[in-house]
Amino acid sequence: MMAALINKTTNQTLIPDLKVAKTFWSRGKGLLGRASLPGEEALWILRCNSIHTFFMQFPIDCVFVDKNLKVKAIYEDVRPGRLVFPVWGASSVIEMAAGTVSKTKVSVGDQLYVGA
Repeated sequence: MMAALINKTTNQTLIPDLKVAKTFWSRGKGLLGRASLPGEEALWILRCNSIHTFFMQFPIDCVFVDKNLKVKAIYEDVRPGRLVFPVWGASSVIEMAAGTVSKTKVSVGDQLYVGA
């Protein structure tokens, strides 16, 4: 079964194929080693309130959420070789293809949901 990321505030499916990084190894690896990220796919990194894009090959959009999946901060088009400092109140981050945030109109304060 595949997880989907849904914006409950706008009742819109944002990402139909949400991968979850919950182990130490998968959280540390993140999207490293990938050549690209399809628009319908994203990576949800648990227990993470800051990220880096060192050694990545493509830009990403980052949506930081609290433990209830409420959007705390959004960083669009984070290019390779960058650092995003810790986001106060965030407990995890969803990394998606650059341009996804503007295309889906996700906003700070939106309530997200992960379901089937």
